[in-house]
Amino acid sequence: MQCQICNNRDATIHLTEITDGARSEMHICEQCAAEQGIAVKSHIPINELLSSLLAAQPADDELSDPSEQEAACPICGFTLDQFRKEGVLGCPNDYEVFAKSLQPLIERAHCGKIAHSGKLPSRTSLDTKKQVRLLNLRRQLELAVRNEDYELAAKLRDNISENEK
Repeated sequence: MQCQICNNRDATIHLTEITDGARSEMHICEQCAAEQGIAVKSHIPINELLSSLLAAQPADDELSDPSEQEAACPICGFTLDQFRKEGVLGCPNDYEVFAKSLQPLIERAHCGKIAHSGKLPSRTSLDTKKQVRLLNLRRQLELAVRNEDYELAAKLRDNISENEK
């Protein structure tokens, strides 16, 4: 397949974009991608590739909240069955519509975290890193108490106490 921009070189980068439920694909070469400002990882380690592929496709038992099985997003009409087949959601509202079914999948894909916490610059002071760690632990504690997971809440409480010293 040839590059859709220059029509000279072989397309090695395949971009897929879903906008308002419409899927569009673009096939371009690495040189055109660089000219367009598209960052490209030329060699992905096999373990990273496999883990990203496995994280993208949910197991059937992961999407098992019965109240959401027949539900469809009121904005885009997307269903959990479509998510199982395609591995992507139809619109941002789907996260709210299918929250109960998606939460375990998101937790697994993000090492137990369900809220985006960003990254800290490597030069951040130890005190700031400690404060961010405590803030994250407190959020997890609040969630554990809300979910009535008191065993986890006790562990988090102890962890917070140790980190506050």
